[in-house]
Amino acid sequence: MSRAPAPGSGRTAAKLGFVAVCAAAYGFGGGAGARPASVLQSPDGPVVVASKPFAESFLMAEIFAQLLEARGYSVDRVHGLGGTEMVFQAVLRGEVDVYPEYTGTALVVLLGEEPLPTRAATLRRVGEGLRDYGVRLLPPLGFNNTYAISVRPGMADSLALVNISDLARLADLAAGVSPDFVERADGLPGLTERYGLRPRTVRGLLQAVKYEALLAGEVDFIDAYSTDGRLDRYGLRVLADDLGLFPWYDAVAVVGGDLTRDRPEALATLAELSGLVDVELMRRWNLAVEVDGKTVEAVAERALKDLGLVEGDGSPTWRRERPGSLLDYMWSERTALRSHSLRHLMLVVVSLTAGTLVAVPLGLLLERIPRAADHLIGLVGLLQTVPSIALLAFMLPVFGIGAQPAVAALFLYSLLPIVRNTYTGVKAADPAAAASARALGMTGVQLLRHVRLPLAAPVIMAGVRTAAVVGVGTATLAAFIGAGGLGEPIVAGLALADTRMVLSGAIPAALLALAVDLALGRAERALSPRGLTTRG
Repeated sequence: MSRAPAPGSGRTAAKLGFVAVCAAAYGFGGGAGARPASVLQSPDGPVVVASKPFAESFLMAEIFAQLLEARGYSVDRVHGLGGTEMVFQAVLRGEVDVYPEYTGTALVVLLGEEPLPTRAATLRRVGEGLRDYGVRLLPPLGFNNTYAISVRPGMADSLALVNISDLARLADLAAGVSPDFVERADGLPGLTERYGLRPRTVRGLLQAVKYEALLAGEVDFIDAYSTDGRLDRYGLRVLADDLGLFPWYDAVAVVGGDLTRDRPEALATLAELSGLVDVELMRRWNLAVEVDGKTVEAVAERALKDLGLVEGDGSPTWRRERPGSLLDYMWSERTALRSHSLRHLMLVVVSLTAGTLVAVPLGLLLERIPRAADHLIGLVGLLQTVPSIALLAFMLPVFGIGAQPAVAALFLYSLLPIVRNTYTGVKAADPAAAASARALGMTGVQLLRHVRLPLAAPVIMAGVRTAAVVGVGTATLAAFIGAGGLGEPIVAGLALADTRMVLSGAIPAALLALAVDLALGRAERALSPRGLTTRG
């Protein structure tokens, strides 16, 4: 695996050019997206705490954030970034100050090295390797969250499964594993090489749904985590790593160079957690979030009090819980949902406006060069073949995390339907009307402006409406790169296995798509020439 680029190498001139197009997007609030330039350059700005998209990472990041706030720091949270490399790149660019990581993951994924046999060797090598990037590794929090290859208890009993080696002797297995586990050296490739474990089918599943798939018999084993409270909840059997594949996964705080250099006292605050959190505590906290329905904020608050790092009232109860029904939950989160909806709408409006300003003139130009039109439209169409999350990730080295890469990706996705409909609409405009206009002495520009473009308006607007609806849906993925919007509760709900949270983002997104389409439908009718009848 290639090493990550040096800090700051992702800044390019393309960023400056695009800022002019989507300045509104970057200026619309910074809490859920990338940090404004003024914050990046200021040692007194908020400390940005990030997490990856699974429950324990959410919880540990929230514990970091609340501890910093208790010591007087302002904190911005960026929850649910897409994965290890994505978060680390944000740290290198100075867009994230700290996030929770695991030494084994850093060794294999970030440094691209083979697992080491001991805890001390792993910790030392990861510390040295990250230091080369100007990144600091704080002392371990105290627990080793290793992989826990897990099976149903009935299967373990009937087949006498105790070790991973026992599982490897079976044929026709179905695996349910995290997407990155499929490629990691300490994941499925390692199980194949070390144990000879070759499942018949492999299903990539989010952490929140792996347990349901295992219990339903849809898969035979999963890659759980040793601190996951659902292991005890469901009575699953964890198979021993008898050949020592998995390295140590000490939980640690990874701190960026800006925070290390400008505010070393913040590092001292975070280091207060070192050595205090054992496996039993982490499993109990995870169980409270993932199974018992406690909020991440409430569990983090209780955890800091239990650890003696903030003052507590001695109460054994949790102060906040998630409301029971979907309507209750959405009502309790109405302020946040309003903010998410406005940001989501902003992402779509800015990208759609930019796409229309580029695609309509391009479609008109292609109408003038019909021989090349199909080829050029085909090239634009290639963008549609790139998966949405991949295109968002491609934007990160140029624009960093936040609204800018999201707007850039949505802009590119909007081009094809608008270009194609503009070209088709103008080309197919009523030939008789065009001929009559020429007979009246209209120039080519006058003909386009007063006849062909008005006649093509319904077709062009149909392309804009398609691009808008697609944009609303695609924008939900922007939460994976810190852009905010209605994808935030969806990502958080998937990580926490909370259907209410997922629906609290999905339902407003669907309503927003409908509202945008209706608004553009009104615009389409207003732009259509009076008396024009469209034919199917």
